[in-house]
Amino acid sequence: MPQLSQKGKDLPSSPIRKLIKYADQAKANGVSILHLNIGQPDIAAPKEALDAVYQSNLDLLPYGTSQGTLRYRKKLCAYYAQHQIVVDPENILVTTGASEALTFCLNAICDVGDEIIIPEPFYANYNGFAKAANVEVVPIISDFDNGFALPSPREFQTKITPKTKAVLICNPNNPTGYVYSKKEIEALGNLAIENDLFLIVDEVYREFIYTESRHYSVLANSRWKEHAIMIDSVSKRYSLCGARVGCIVTRNEELIQTILKFAHLRLSPPTLALIASEAALDAPKSYLEKVVAEYSKRRYVLKNALEKIPGVKVSDPMGALFCIVQLPVENAEVFSKFLLTDFSDERETVMLAPASGFYASTGYGKNEVRIAFILESSKLLRAVAILEKALVAYSKS
Repeated sequence: MPQLSQKGKDLPSSPIRKLIKYADQAKANGVSILHLNIGQPDIAAPKEALDAVYQSNLDLLPYGTSQGTLRYRKKLCAYYAQHQIVVDPENILVTTGASEALTFCLNAICDVGDEIIIPEPFYANYNGFAKAANVEVVPIISDFDNGFALPSPREFQTKITPKTKAVLICNPNNPTGYVYSKKEIEALGNLAIENDLFLIVDEVYREFIYTESRHYSVLANSRWKEHAIMIDSVSKRYSLCGARVGCIVTRNEELIQTILKFAHLRLSPPTLALIASEAALDAPKSYLEKVVAEYSKRRYVLKNALEKIPGVKVSDPMGALFCIVQLPVENAEVFSKFLLTDFSDERETVMLAPASGFYASTGYGKNEVRIAFILESSKLLRAVAILEKALVAYSKS
């Protein structure tokens, strides 16, 4: 029998999607599911974006340029300028989602066996991207009880080896909701310069901050010109997850040219999705203001409700669309499966993302889940009520 690659066998399953087969079976049995496992917004995309697709009147869908259209990149430059990020179109390469952007980056900067340092918990697919690129993830723990603040530069320094190529963070963070401060980003930028590393910052949740904290971009400091790489996407900002349009932004010219070679291999980003993404940038400022206000409300409703459940602890998400929740169970993955296979309340249940998959260190996050506050408030309250009943039933099972 032909043998599969060891790399493929070792590729980790997504904690966000690994329980889908149980969810599908529950639905087949007539159980309705409130999905808190995935960051799929239910807020409508900008009318400008969808109208642009409806009105495109194309006779065919042609190839585009590998780096994305110049017009779209110019409009991105204007958008970034509103956030004190000054770049040129030549600094931007458009990708098929932030996922492809990260995959391109890792392949462009790392050889087999090289290492990247990531504070954990982190977006689970970072593990998969690294494994697919034959790159080793070196985790560094950020602590629940400390609000998932960035570990000290000294702790990072102890993780650096001759094989270390980059530090990767998500700001605001998925899954914790932590917003890294200017001081923390500057500490990482200085670390990158001192150790000749790349600093990759996934900034797809830039708009979603619910405190007085200000977002500080990795591209804000020109001293890091050769080191800084920003990852971005339209997915959550404009409810265009299915468009799969992201980008890499860096002032490192050699890096952009190297990544362009990988972009040539997949030819071009999707034409219709680019049309929608470009038009989304024409949406009025009020669109994002209303979206952020709505998510801020949902964050409050979810956190307030969860904290009333005995034994439950909730991280304080400063931004993004997620929080980490500690449950009074020994194994949150087993409990999450129980929710889908053995429990429902009035033919309704909840789907969670076990948080152990957001760690690279063995044994961490076993009693934690990531919960997305992407449903309207009434559904969030219903989900929490179901969760509370399920915890009682589970403790008796």
